[in-house]
Amino acid sequence: MRAVFGLVLIAGIGLAGFAVMMAKKQFDTYQMQLSQAENIKDQIIPTVEVLVAAKTLNYGDILTKEDLRPVKWPTNAIPEGTFASMAEIFPENTTAPRYILRTIEKDEALMASKVSLPGEDAGINSRIERGMRAFAIKVDVTSGVSGFLRPGDRVDVYWTGSVNDSIGGAERGEITKLIETNVRLIAVDQSADGGMSEALIARTVTVAARPDQVAALAQAQSTGRLALSLVGANDDTVAEAIEIDQRRLLGLVSTPIAAPVEIAKEEVCTTRVRRGAEVVELAIPCTN
Repeated sequence: MRAVFGLVLIAGIGLAGFAVMMAKKQFDTYQMQLSQAENIKDQIIPTVEVLVAAKTLNYGDILTKEDLRPVKWPTNAIPEGTFASMAEIFPENTTAPRYILRTIEKDEALMASKVSLPGEDAGINSRIERGMRAFAIKVDVTSGVSGFLRPGDRVDVYWTGSVNDSIGGAERGEITKLIETNVRLIAVDQSADGGMSEALIARTVTVAARPDQVAALAQAQSTGRLALSLVGANDDTVAEAIEIDQRRLLGLVSTPIAAPVEIAKEEVCTTRVRRGAEVVELAIPCTN
């Protein structure tokens, strides 16, 4: 009887130990899963819904609800001017259409700068910032950078012409001078679409400039020739004052003309002598 009791006791202790081991293993597994869940939670980035283009939208297109779809966007990387709901883009109190002002690629976030206000025309007046004015510059294949200009590009403007002697002093021939830098283009000919795919030989480009810049450009265009130089998209340098004249370009130096020197005439003294019926004039030493 005692042997049976001992065996039962040993078996009970064994089962209790096994139960403790299983419980500890289960607890360790739970702790590991809980730690993994905490790590995953820390890696989750909070998001909000942002409306993006469901297809490529081109300049001048009328924006519709079918052109947009919502996507999750990280809250710490939302572009400025995005829309979170259809109600923000299509208010209930108006049915006026909204137009695309710049090409929007598929899955690109819709931003306020790329779409007109309800009922607003998609013309260049929506591109002109406060305090700026639109001014047209005549160009050709050479002065217009061979047709590679696009709305939204920035250019430097050079003037070439002759300066009056009374203003510039000694004659220097034609002068080329940088008169405006980093001027933004808002239209090429009659197109304000920055997504043009082909080179266009324009006859005019329209720039956005301050009123004082407009006056300078108008004066320059009426007194000489203007040429544009395209500024790189990532170029943040500021061009210095530049002026080149024709004589300096060709290495010509003006040489002053020497005044003529008078040669003193040798003094000659004469006397008259009668030889018969003839009177002859003879040279004699001067005795002054």
